[in-house]
Amino acid sequence: MGYQAKDVRNICLLGHGGDGKTSLVESMLFMTKGIDRLGKTTDGNTASDFDQEEIKRGYSISTTVLPVEFNGTKLNILDNPGYFDFAGEVMQSLNVADAGVILVSGKGGLTVGAEKSWKYLKQRDLPRAIYVSKMDEENADYVGTVNTLREKFGISIVPVMIPIMEGSKPVGYVNVIKKTAFSWKDGKTTEMAIPGEFADMTEEYYEMICEAVAETDEELMEKYFDEGAEAFTNEEIISGVRNAVKECTMAPVFCGCALTGFGTMELLQALTDMAPNPLEGRGIVVTDADGNNPKTVALDPDGSPAIFVYKTISDQYGKKSYFKVISGKITSDTSLYNVRAGVNEKLGHIYMPKGKKDVEVTELCCGDIGVVTKLASVKTGDTLCSASNPIYVKGADYAEPCHTMAIYAKTKGQEDKVAAGLARLGEEDLSFTYVNNPETKEMVLSGAGDIHLDVLCSKLKNKFNVEVELRPAKIAYREKIRKKVEVRGRHKKQSGGHGQFGDVVIEFEPGDSEELVFEERVVGGSVPKNFFPAVEKGLRESVTKGVLAGFPVVFLKATLVDGSYHPVDSSEMAFKTAASLAYKEAMPKANPVLLEPIGKLEVTVPDSYMGDIMSDISKRNGRVLGMNPNEDGEQVVEAEVPMGEMSSYATDLRSMTQGRGYFSFKFERYEEANPVTQQKVIEEAKKAAEAE
Repeated sequence: MGYQAKDVRNICLLGHGGDGKTSLVESMLFMTKGIDRLGKTTDGNTASDFDQEEIKRGYSISTTVLPVEFNGTKLNILDNPGYFDFAGEVMQSLNVADAGVILVSGKGGLTVGAEKSWKYLKQRDLPRAIYVSKMDEENADYVGTVNTLREKFGISIVPVMIPIMEGSKPVGYVNVIKKTAFSWKDGKTTEMAIPGEFADMTEEYYEMICEAVAETDEELMEKYFDEGAEAFTNEEIISGVRNAVKECTMAPVFCGCALTGFGTMELLQALTDMAPNPLEGRGIVVTDADGNNPKTVALDPDGSPAIFVYKTISDQYGKKSYFKVISGKITSDTSLYNVRAGVNEKLGHIYMPKGKKDVEVTELCCGDIGVVTKLASVKTGDTLCSASNPIYVKGADYAEPCHTMAIYAKTKGQEDKVAAGLARLGEEDLSFTYVNNPETKEMVLSGAGDIHLDVLCSKLKNKFNVEVELRPAKIAYREKIRKKVEVRGRHKKQSGGHGQFGDVVIEFEPGDSEELVFEERVVGGSVPKNFFPAVEKGLRESVTKGVLAGFPVVFLKATLVDGSYHPVDSSEMAFKTAASLAYKEAMPKANPVLLEPIGKLEVTVPDSYMGDIMSDISKRNGRVLGMNPNEDGEQVVEAEVPMGEMSSYATDLRSMTQGRGYFSFKFERYEEANPVTQQKVIEEAKKAAEAE
């Protein structure tokens, strides 16, 4: 059926991996007859997790859009991955969602994933609700979970539903807003009296709701102060709850069990009633042509057609572009202008995404989500609109990739295939980077964590038929000298006819510039001027390889002070060779030392992990520069750490902080490596040279 913007809800499902997001959306589809059988993540047959990698691993690795049609409303449910390695997917879907539901397990309680999800929604000022999942599992504790959530997130956490349990089995619930109880059996509900043991709890939670409603309006606040919780009519409560949710002063708490369907219809009804439609939602953030001066504007159903592409899926068969309609309505065969690429694109067939099976539609209203194929010029983050009225929509903010490995093709000669595959994967996943490091001669892949990189490698194999392996990335060390030396380099070769003769005396000393500084101080023409460039060239080629471990030599000053030549046998090649011989003899005598790259580390962690973080930085030969609290009450530690000590930091930090910590790390400068590091690097270089 054709929907209008007022009938659409774009809802993001968030939370820790394993807390039941995919099972919940499966339950929503099954209970509304969107699918005819209930799939399970353990069986790999859910509507949401259809990707080969997801089925193999048993968890979501990308966001799936599943429309749930319920009582004349279309809820676009964006089922997000829960594992932190795929946070890039979450950022994309938050860009097009108008509200979020955070899942927490009734048994596991508050998780790091739930904490992060709350933070994401709070940063974007998006309305949010909590769904306590797996209420049928033994030891599930709804009240304990609610109390923990209120302690962590404050008084905006308001339970609107109380499960009635028999042992570990839900047999009914109390609707706190309506102060009514319902029995629940085989998917059917029947109204009943609130059991006596739930009367006090219902009143307590109802009081919380009234407080939240009073906060939304001055008149209601006065009424509440004068008359208390009984002051409000049912209409005022329902309208007030909707406003409180929209203004983010109330996060209603629901509960349920996806496998049995308990609580699913109640959640759908609440999302229909309480969540904002796209016109009431946060709107979109637009910028000027340079990406500056961001401002939020409301979606315009009466404007000229425009879409924002928030996600791309790319494989060997082509490209699918997922979009949100941000202005007007979109019909099949609409032509739009790609603002970034400067070209017109005809959309052709448009589809409503529904997991694996996209459903073709003739039109999509403002605020709805769709998918289109074969748009050659289109990338994630593009805006397609009228050429006469270009719009620049701000794309998602991705965390800087912090886990780096070198990627090698298992079969020699397939390096181009690896690069081409990564380029295609980069169209759908903007949260990883890859570069060819000319210094270490490695392709370096950076992502959110080890699982992220592992998935990328699997996709290269499955989608592009190229097998790769990951190795720790080589560190680009440097070498320098600490002592001034003067040496002679002499090249003499006689082999019938013209011989070869070059003779130089060069003074090598520590310099001020990273680049080689070459000077000459030759007196009396002992080396003719026309051979100076050859001497310099011989030195410049030589400094690319130091004598300790074969790394480039920096901060070197070389001065040609003397030499001799032969009027017939001297040549540019002979003097170039003589210079390189002088270099090779001088370096070991000049007290060479290894320099290592030092990076600036900024790590953000809750206070309770500070001891572990400081100790770990010390173990990595790092120096703490200072620490400051941030606006979220966490500590930001600044330190300088050798880059060679940081290869496993992303996974180690996650382990130390249960995923609560995050960091940025950037190259700062080179400095002398300690003797232990020097010895280790030199030995590794020798072994590598012998292996070759």
